[in-house]
Amino acid sequence: IAAKRVPQKSLHIPRFAYEKSLSAFTQEAPSWPEPTNGISEIRLAIRYQPQDSLLKYATDTATLYVDITDYPGEWLLDLPLLNQTFEEWSNATLQLFTQTIRFNKSKSFIEKIDQLDPFEIVDEEKLAELADEYTQLLLHFRYKEGLSVIQPGRFILPGDLEGAPILQFFPFTNFENIDINQYQSASDNTLIGMLRARYIEYKERVVKAFYKEHFVNFDRQIVLADCLTPLNSGPDSFKDLQHALNLIMESFNYGKSGFFSRLFSPKIDKLLFAATKADHVTPEQHNHLTALLNQLVHKTQHQLSFDAINMATLAIASIKATKTGKGMHKGMEIPVVQGRQQGEGKLITLFPGAVPNKIPNEAFWKNKPFNYIAFSPLKSVAENQALPHLRMDQVLEFLLGDKIK
Repeated sequence: IAAKRVPQKSLHIPRFAYEKSLSAFTQEAPSWPEPTNGISEIRLAIRYQPQDSLLKYATDTATLYVDITDYPGEWLLDLPLLNQTFEEWSNATLQLFTQTIRFNKSKSFIEKIDQLDPFEIVDEEKLAELADEYTQLLLHFRYKEGLSVIQPGRFILPGDLEGAPILQFFPFTNFENIDINQYQSASDNTLIGMLRARYIEYKERVVKAFYKEHFVNFDRQIVLADCLTPLNSGPDSFKDLQHALNLIMESFNYGKSGFFSRLFSPKIDKLLFAATKADHVTPEQHNHLTALLNQLVHKTQHQLSFDAINMATLAIASIKATKTGKGMHKGMEIPVVQGRQQGEGKLITLFPGAVPNKIPNEAFWKNKPFNYIAFSPLKSVAENQALPHLRMDQVLEFLLGDKIK
């Protein structure tokens, strides 16, 4: 019947800046709102008329309250740390650094760590400098190389923890050359002891606290995946996305959610995998985009199917930034998208290429058939109009449809 925003229950969490974000789309030169850099919430009250449930015999109308939690996707990669010791995380990071796309940039940092005496009395200023250098590596990998496995995620989006010592540590990449017994007995005033202590503190005070306060209460979840940027960046970036999705999905608590389990052991019972930016490719490519994401999360889907979790995969655009049509190329009619190129402002029309419907093989990367271009929002969206989208109605039906029957 209707919906409205109502005051949220979590008064210590910032309100999602809905009105500010909306104004970015309705101004004369529309722009994307500022990216999420911290946690926020919004609570909606949805008034509906019961049709199928027992409520229809008791009342003409009912209200469903929906709490939506927004947070930087980069923080999700911290969840696997809960199951790793400092040495396990350090060794896993070293393996990442030896990969081709990371090696050249991280070589100098690894050499500096190799020269350190892990059992010397710690110099906090030197430790902070190396932690900053590690943070700069993560920023480069994320924003220059388009990589997805970035740990710890708070290093590149620290929020209110910026400058705090709890974010000043780094992986020790030379564990193979230190005595494990000496390491286990190392005091916190040694270099290796302080790195370990800060890592543990980070897990307890930042990662676990975030997980316990928010994630354990979710019963519906959306996993957003940008498959197009990695397709444009190359095979290493694409493999990194697949690795990141597998790491993230292992951290969630799934299972059938009934009344008692919600009270005593909350679990997610509906999961939506969403391939974002579907408006950046032509409509006949949407099925391929969905199939590609299904391939990326196949391992997780197989396990969740066994656990009887209700899942769906959709190609979506929460805010549509292009128009679609037909163009001529060498005398043949082809599908095209048209939009304003981000940063340039000029209107361009193109066929961005074909999206593979499965994990790309070597021939795909050699031919480089994909040309992803970022677009700015469409113009002429009035304040009283719905924002143009792709399949957000299907998103809401999947996540909420069974709640308002």
